Amino acid sequence: MMNKSFIDKKILFFSVKLFNYENIIADKLRALGAEVDYYDERPSNSIFTKGIIRLKRNLYNVKISRYYNDILKDVKGKSYDYFFLIKGEVMPQYFIDEIIALNPEIILLYYTFDSFENNPNGVDILKNFHKKFSFDSKDSQMYNLTFRPLFFSDDYHKLISKDKVTYDLLFIGTAHSDRYVISEKVGKWCEKNNLKKFLFYYSPSRIVFLFFKFFDSSFKKFKYDKISFFSLTHKDIIELYQESKVVLDINHPNQKGLTMRVFEALGSGKKLITTNVDIKRYPFYNENNIYIIDRNSIKMNLEFFTTPFLEINEELYGRMSISGWLNELFFSDNFEWLNDDASCK
Repeated sequence: MMNKSFIDKKILFFSVKLFNYENIIADKLRALGAEVDYYDERPSNSIFTKGIIRLKRNLYNVKISRYYNDILKDVKGKSYDYFFLIKGEVMPQYFIDEIIALNPEIILLYYTFDSFENNPNGVDILKNFHKKFSFDSKDSQMYNLTFRPLFFSDDYHKLISKDKVTYDLLFIGTAHSDRYVISEKVGKWCEKNNLKKFLFYYSPSRIVFLFFKFFDSSFKKFKYDKISFFSLTHKDIIELYQESKVVLDINHPNQKGLTMRVFEALGSGKKLITTNVDIKRYPFYNENNIYIIDRNSIKMNLEFFTTPFLEINEELYGRMSISGWLNELFFSDNFEWLNDDASCK
C-alpha cells in the first residue's frame, strides 16, 4: 500500500475545525515527509459564523472573500503538488481558480466526513477535483464520489488497557437526534446488569443547545444537567478508552457512513456496540467484536461483554489507520471496502 511517498510533496490543506482532527491530519502528513500549509476553511469558528454560513451564507460573502484573498497573498509565491480540501463548506470558486492558475500541475483532492444535506457549496465545487471521496456510501453513489471510510489516529493504536477496567461501557458524543434516548436506555440496562458505564454528551454552547431543545423535537428529552458545554481533551478521551471495555456508537439516523468513533474503538482494540447496521458490509465486521442494536427496539446481550476482543488482520488494520487513509486518498487506485453481499437488514 505504501508504494509512493509523501517525502518532499508540498500540500496546501484546508479543513473545517473538528475536535483537532484537522491538526492530527496535518501533523501526520508532515510525519510522512510532506510539507504542509494548513488553513481553516472557515473565516471564524464562532457559533454565529457557523450559523450564518449554514443558513444565509450570502450575508457573509464579503468576509469570506476578504479571508480567502488574504490566503492568496500568503501562498502566491509558493508552489504546491497537492490541494487537499475537507468538506468545502465555504470555499469560493474563484479561490480554487486562482490556486490552479498559480499551480497548473497541481492535483486536487476532496474528502468529506459529513453528508451533503447541509453543504450545498461542497456539491457546487466538486467539479474542480481530480479525486473525490466521501465517508458515506450513499452520498458516494449519489454524487459520483469514491467511497472511502474514516480512520483512527496513531494515539488509538492498540491501546493497552489499564490494570483494572473502570467502565464496561463508554459513550462520548455530540448531542443530536436520538442519541440521548438510546444511550440512556443502554445505560439503564447496564445498571440492571451490574455493569459500570460512562456517558458523555457534548454541545458547543448553551445557546445552541437551548435553541435545538426548543425547536427540535429530538432534543426534548435531553436533560440540561447532563450536557457538557466543554469538550473532552484528546488526552481525556484516550484515558477513558484505556479504562473501558466496550464503546457505544450511535450514528445520526440520516447517515450511513461509519463515525470516527467506530474506527477509534476498533483501532484501540475495544469492542463496539453500534446502531449502524451498515457496518455488516465492512471487511472488519466480526460478531465477536461488534454488536448491532436496533435504535427503535434495543436488545442487549450480556455475553458480549464477557468475551475478549479478537485481533483484526494486520493488513486491514493498517488500511483503517490514518496512514492507510492518507495513502489511499493520495496514491491508491484500490478502494474495495464494502461487501455488498452482506445482509444489512
